[in-house]
Amino acid sequence: MDWLLEPFLLGFQQRALIGGLIAAVMCSVVGVWLVLRGMSFFGDAFVHAVLPGIAAAVLFDFSPYLGAAIAALVMVGGIEFIHRQSSLKEDTAIGLLFVGMMALGVAIISKSASFTGSLTSILFGDAFGVTWDGIRSEAIIAAFVVAGSLALYRPLLGLAFSPVKAATLGLRPRVTHALLLAMIAAAVIGSFQAVGTLLVFGLLVGPPATAALVSRTVPRMMITSVLLAAASVWLGLTLSYRLGTAGAATVSLVAVAFFFVVLHLVWLRRLGLRRRGVRSDADAAAASASARGAAGTEGAA
Repeated sequence: MDWLLEPFLLGFQQRALIGGLIAAVMCSVVGVWLVLRGMSFFGDAFVHAVLPGIAAAVLFDFSPYLGAAIAALVMVGGIEFIHRQSSLKEDTAIGLLFVGMMALGVAIISKSASFTGSLTSILFGDAFGVTWDGIRSEAIIAAFVVAGSLALYRPLLGLAFSPVKAATLGLRPRVTHALLLAMIAAAVIGSFQAVGTLLVFGLLVGPPATAALVSRTVPRMMITSVLLAAASVWLGLTLSYRLGTAGAATVSLVAVAFFFVVLHLVWLRRLGLRRRGVRSDADAAAASASARGAAGTEGAA
């Protein structure tokens, strides 16, 4: 029991756990829709896109949440502009803005006197530096993201499986897509202090992708994703304490490791079922041959 509780005895460790769990909930919930829509590359680019906004906030001393929100709007607007004004596909626009926004962020933060420290904190988070004020802000954003995901469940489900059919049902897929982008942005903005702008992607995609391997319905996928993300935070922070590694990086690494462990288990299960099926077919064929042989013997008699 001491092995489980010791990493969270101090106040800053408890704040890291609470902040990480809140980030886990909102990232894993909205991440389900990201994975179902096949938007993982966009999610990765979006995570990097908020970097210049946060960097400008650090340099000019204003709210990092405001800076990240402005950067997110620029990213979305830039993708739409390139897509509409050229024949290039959307992934090309995302790739261009991915590199450009991240480079701009590093360029801005390089003007800071504490360049290395500020850049490390923004990119990789400061899980053990989370304050109660930060947790309160994070909790408000998480409530918005979770409530939005539940309220828009039917439109998001239609958008994930068939935007055309969603439009025919009057679900307004373009509006739903815009609201989904807003929720992704909110999850990234709310989580950057706890797990960093780069490592938030681990919670945004890792647990939902793992849940997709073992879930047959979207509600079950969402619940499984939240549980996996929470387990990743707890185990990641525990291992960080025991091994002396960076907290946020260890959390993201555990989230990705869960995926490969579950993927391997699913593969072994399918292999076992396949072998069992082959064995059953062989037994059935042998029984059929035996029955035919017995029938032939009786006929001869």
